Amino acid sequence: MTDFLTLSPTFLSMLVRLFISIVVTWCIVIGLYYKKSRRRDFCFTFMLISIAIFFIVFFMIFVLEDMKGKTSMGIGIGLFGIFSIMRYRTDAMPVREMTYLFIIIALAVVNAIAEGVPLFELIITNLIVMVAVWACERSLKTAPSKLVQYDRMELIVPERRDELKADLERRLGVKIFKVDVGAVDFIRDMAMLRVTYEGGDTVANTMTKLSKSQLQEF
Repeated sequence: MTDFLTLSPTFLSMLVRLFISIVVTWCIVIGLYYKKSRRRDFCFTFMLISIAIFFIVFFMIFVLEDMKGKTSMGIGIGLFGIFSIMRYRTDAMPVREMTYLFIIIALAVVNAIAEGVPLFELIITNLIVMVAVWACERSLKTAPSKLVQYDRMELIVPERRDELKADLERRLGVKIFKVDVGAVDFIRDMAMLRVTYEGGDTVANTMTKLSKSQLQEF
C-alpha cells in the first residue's frame, strides 16, 4: 500500500513542470488573449489542449525511454500527430487564434520534454515566450474582426459608409473601426463584410462559413 501511494522523482518533476506550463498558459490565454478577444470558446480550447498535450508528450517519452532506437522515432511520430490537429478541424480558425494555438502547443511540448533542463532555465524560457506575446499584442494593437453577411445593399457604397457603420453598430452592439466590403451577390441582395471592432463585445462567437472564392475577395 505504501508503494502504491509513493510518487517517483520523475513524476514529481513532471508535476512541477506541469504547474509552470499551466500558469504560463493561463497568463497568456486569460491575461493577453481573452482580454482583447473575449472568446471564451477558444480559451476553453487552449487551456485543455495545453494540458492534454503535456501529458501525451510526457508519457510518450516515459514509455519509450527504455526502448532503444525507438525513442526518437516515436517522439517524431507523436509530435507530427499533435501538430496535425491544427489542420484537421471542423471550423475555420482565424490567424490570430491559430498563432495562439501554436504557441500553447509549443509551450506544452517544451515543458513536457524538459526533464533535464534546470528549473530556473525552464522558467526563463516560458517567461521569454510570454513577454514576446505581450510585446506583440501591445505594439501591434490588433483589433478583432468578424465576417458578416449584410442585407442592406444600398449602404455599401463609399458615400454612405458612415450610415453603414452606424447600422452595423446598432445591430451588433459594438464600436466599429473599419468596414471592408468583400464579395457582393446582387441576385440574393447580400454582401460579405469584414467588420473590425473593439474587444469586449457581445457578438456571437461564430464565424460564417464561406467558400474559397468568397474568402479571396478579402
